[in-house]
Amino acid sequence: MAVLAVGLLTNCKSDPQVDPTPTPAPARPTQYGTPFTGVPNREDAVIYQVNMRAFSQGGNFAGVTARLDSIKALGANVVYLMPIYPIGTVKGVNSPYAVKDYLAVNPEFGTLTDLRALVDGAHSRGLSVMLDWVANHTSWDNAWITQHPDWYLRNAAGAIQSPPNTNYTDVAQLDFASPPMRLAMIDAIKSWVYTANVDGFRFDYADGPPVGFWKQTVDSLRNIKTHKLLLLAEGARNANFSAGFDYNFGSEFYGGFWDVYRRGKPVSSFNGLNNKEYVGADGTQQVVRFTTNHDVNGSDGTPEYLFGGEAGAMSAFVIASLYKGVPMIYNGQEAGMTTAIPFPFTSVKINWGAKPGVTKAYKQLLAIRAKSPALQHGTTTDYNAPDVCAFTKTAGNEQVLVLVNVRNSATQYNVPPALANATWTDALQGGSVTLSNRMTLPAYSYRVLKK
Repeated sequence: MAVLAVGLLTNCKSDPQVDPTPTPAPARPTQYGTPFTGVPNREDAVIYQVNMRAFSQGGNFAGVTARLDSIKALGANVVYLMPIYPIGTVKGVNSPYAVKDYLAVNPEFGTLTDLRALVDGAHSRGLSVMLDWVANHTSWDNAWITQHPDWYLRNAAGAIQSPPNTNYTDVAQLDFASPPMRLAMIDAIKSWVYTANVDGFRFDYADGPPVGFWKQTVDSLRNIKTHKLLLLAEGARNANFSAGFDYNFGSEFYGGFWDVYRRGKPVSSFNGLNNKEYVGADGTQQVVRFTTNHDVNGSDGTPEYLFGGEAGAMSAFVIASLYKGVPMIYNGQEAGMTTAIPFPFTSVKINWGAKPGVTKAYKQLLAIRAKSPALQHGTTTDYNAPDVCAFTKTAGNEQVLVLVNVRNSATQYNVPPALANATWTDALQGGSVTLSNRMTLPAYSYRVLKK
């Protein structure tokens, strides 16, 4: 959920005005299209986050459809769309995370037909589509507030309240002790599998609702046997894995980039954060790794601002995409954007041609990853030094060594005996490389070596 600036928020003392006639939810919508058979296994996903307002000049579904070939060429296989639903206006700040109607399309982005064209276009290119879903709260003018006021949490005075311990005053907190609300929410989620033929969901603020609700939701979605669905919890709670999600969000690992790149902490902190985030993960469940997203891009800045310019940002992405987990790219970072996209995401358009060299580097790295079972989901073994993130990924007979200098100056790396005096193939530059006992890594440089 986008972090809302308190200064932008307004209080409304009168009862909110709502539309009493929301879009009705059919018991079982007719299936649009043919369920997509190309959804990747969860451990093989590369997720591409789309912020439609910034993505194209039109800020709509058609603008995304027009660039699906570019997303495919980058190396992504899952397109994740930020919320597509009508936005509430009562107490509103124009946030797409204040949902007025769970069953309708925001006309700002187009029509249901336009969304279907986007999904169809993605499927024809081998891309899956994931929708953002906000289950924790609704806008103040969502019809549920007048039709079902008992579905909302109330404060000591008996009034419907905003989410506790947040500054999200543009939304009203749902009460997950209400079984009818839970069922209505789950039915609304499932409806998009049928009406738009989507392939999964990213669940916003997933640590807010109780784990039991998520277990109920995931079980119901898994019962749609016609579709293979990818389900992402935007949360750090390890119990999200026990609810059955495919993915948890790597927010703490992202914090590790701050510690290492901006505060000078040793690289060893990545290992502890990684282990912490994977507690409770079973089998192929994964953590999503990123160096930016819509929240932190607006609040913290772009990767180039945060991590030392173009070279530093790329070195951080190498770690995010190869260390362990599933990589996520936020639209524009692959273009080397130096301008952040601030909330509510209406003032900046992505310059796709800003830095072709950065785009090329992203494509090259993701192409190498896609061809390597070891890089995708191999076992990680650390060989870190304080200023060098060094690790191997191993799967079967394939071993890949990744070396990343996280500092803005050249550094010497003492190659461990287990890796030295061996011949490797340079996956990025080609040719053979024999590692001696010591090597120099230029500022923010990285190497990917295979054998």
